[in-house]
Amino acid sequence: MIHVTDNISIDEKNLKEEFIRSSGPGGQNVNKVSTAVQLRFDVKGSGLPDEVKERLIYLAGKRITEDKILIISARRYRHQDKNRKDAVERLTQLIRRAAQKPEKRRKTKPSSASVEKRLKEKRIKSVLKKQRNSEW
Repeated sequence: MIHVTDNISIDEKNLKEEFIRSSGPGGQNVNKVSTAVQLRFDVKGSGLPDEVKERLIYLAGKRITEDKILIISARRYRHQDKNRKDAVERLTQLIRRAAQKPEKRRKTKPSSASVEKRLKEKRIKSVLKKQRNSEW
């Protein structure tokens, strides 16, 4: 089990790892060793609460498939184990962000002083433009 928050943990059975060849520097090993990790997480089939699933799908953006499978590619390091840990860490960070409830937006009104200031500036601009027009 991977501990994400106090109430949320992920079973490692829900994670599927596929190792692929990574681009970039690596010398002679670059074409022989598959160090990059492609982590697949089934959001729909996971035990996450529904509201967390919805926010996770929204936050994932292009990384989620039509079948609601989240794909995280990790190729930052030259070692398979480090890339695996990086992918799992990025997944847990994403789920933590999805677990936080967004704050509701409170409607605000401009202060009466700012409204008055804006109207005063409009009047001044209007007078300036009228003066420019009358000179010609």
